[in-house]
Amino acid sequence: MLVDSHCHLDFPDFAEDLDGIVSRARAAGIGRMVTISTRVRRLKDLLAIAERYDDVYCSVGTHPHNADEEDGIAPDELIALTQHPKVVALGEAGLDYFYDDGSPEAQARGFRAHIAAARATGLPLVIHTREADEDCGRILEEEAAKGSFRAVLHCYTGGRELALKAVSLGLYIGFTGILTFKKSEALRALAAELPSDRILVETDSPYLAPGKFRGKRNEPAYVVEVAKVLAETRGVSLEEISRQTSENFFRLFSKVKA
Repeated sequence: MLVDSHCHLDFPDFAEDLDGIVSRARAAGIGRMVTISTRVRRLKDLLAIAERYDDVYCSVGTHPHNADEEDGIAPDELIALTQHPKVVALGEAGLDYFYDDGSPEAQARGFRAHIAAARATGLPLVIHTREADEDCGRILEEEAAKGSFRAVLHCYTGGRELALKAVSLGLYIGFTGILTFKKSEALRALAAELPSDRILVETDSPYLAPGKFRGKRNEPAYVVEVAKVLAETRGVSLEEISRQTSENFFRLFSKVKA
């Protein structure tokens, strides 16, 4: 079994084909899918999908691109929303300096609020970080000093230093179809180096289709292609990488039924 630890089934790209998407994922051996929130105020849309399929779960959070739009959402509000049995994580939240969407100040406030909620609930935080290694690392260290929390740096494309710092804090690293791209040699080198108990696979679909599907709409079934390249990179079998990443997933996303 494999798990797609990060997809966006509520996005319009999937609206007309949701049953097909889930069916193809199941046929490919994908045992669980987590559809990730980008706006707290749209949680009901994710819950409708998660409640429709037994093997689909969701998170609640504000993507950094939407940080100004949802600025000021307090940890207590996030904590209350995690009481739903299908909400198994916080986020995605974090820092994205690649685009100008979401001011750095609002992003940082939101990031810290989500960390506080993760710390209070024991649920994992799905972290989005892009072109923000230094600030992300600093916030992670400062917040870890206040008390431990669980998290995954999803769709990792950052540097080696941030990844190793995250792992040293007990966090996880998630890999997408970017791992399969020809120019991702440095990312594959990092993926080969990380501890086996700290790696996850995901699609971030409908974006970042891997390998032979590049340029097309991505979907959870294609996480198999990410796992194949991760296995090759680490010098293990697909069966072994499937076992490792699934065990890691259930350890981190402990609210999901195994």
